[in-house]
Amino acid sequence: MGQNLALNIAEKGFHISVYNRITLKVDETVERAKQEGDLPLYGFHDPESFVKSIQKPRVIIMLVKAGAPVDQTIKTLSIYMEKGDCIIDGGNEWYENTERREKAVAELGLLYLGMGVSGGEDGARHGPSLMPGGSFKAYKHIEDILLTVAAQVPDSGPCVTYIGKGGSGNFVKMVHNGIEYGDMQLIAEACDVLKSVGKLTNEELCQVFSEWNKGELLSFLIEITADIFGIKDDKGEGYLVDKVLDKTGMKGTVPGIWKGGCIIRAVFLDRIKKAYDRNPNLPNLLVDPEFAREIIERQSTWRRVVSTAINSGISTPGMTSSLAYFDTYRRSKLPANLVQAQREYFGAHTYERDDMDGSFHTEWFKIAKQSKI
Repeated sequence: MGQNLALNIAEKGFHISVYNRITLKVDETVERAKQEGDLPLYGFHDPESFVKSIQKPRVIIMLVKAGAPVDQTIKTLSIYMEKGDCIIDGGNEWYENTERREKAVAELGLLYLGMGVSGGEDGARHGPSLMPGGSFKAYKHIEDILLTVAAQVPDSGPCVTYIGKGGSGNFVKMVHNGIEYGDMQLIAEACDVLKSVGKLTNEELCQVFSEWNKGELLSFLIEITADIFGIKDDKGEGYLVDKVLDKTGMKGTVPGIWKGGCIIRAVFLDRIKKAYDRNPNLPNLLVDPEFAREIIERQSTWRRVVSTAINSGISTPGMTSSLAYFDTYRRSKLPANLVQAQREYFGAHTYERDDMDGSFHTEWFKIAKQSKI
């Protein structure tokens, strides 16, 4: 990610210095810069010469593993930095750590940004989605670079905007990743049902997802899913996806700006944006007239798929829990009234009524005991 983002910045005409504690990685980056057009990228093998090579006020973008490595990198670089210089953490850190670090470096006279970066290695090289948050002054220092290197969408421009103060940039990236993994889980469940119940082959799944990617489901994740089902194993028989261990990993990473460059980019996001344009105070997409109508029209198919999966013994937690959420949201009254009554019975927690204001307490045990006499 760091190497590709550096090459992206250099390709756009900005002179950039790079440093990594592993000198081989620095040399690899410099060599790539030469091979990809003799780009204005310069490598350094020690932090002091790296920092001093940057024009003042300095702007340093870190892309290191979240957590302690970020603190150590800040400690290493800040020794050579001066008041007014800026540090940008592009490593998708926990937002509260960003807020802590912003306050800590401010005592040294330094500016700080926590910037969510989405798009993977390819996105970093050719145009990511960027979510900077923290010091607005720091953002203005690097705004021209970010606007240039971010993914460019014809109808809405660069996929970057200043999110807000503190750790807001990393917080938005955290929300992004929640959506991302929810999308991937639902896609995986759909594939499982199609393969286990529908008996579709990998070739057929490749064709299905290729077709889906031509319509309303057009998106990066649908596109790559089609690609995955079409790749054969180069180390044995069959398809590679069937040899991948069913265990997901993580690397410590956490809309307007999500329309291009990022992992969850999809034409569907345009419809979500339009819903909030119609009503900025919309509490839930389910109550938007357009979305509500479509969900109601399609719920029978949704229920049929979930029922088929359950009856076939196939786990579809994403589809099932989202259907339960939908059913919960559309009902006028839920059985939580009984739960509250139970709490009041054994713990005297009080309760509210749906026909009058105020909090109430009832001697449930005494009344029940008397009724049994």
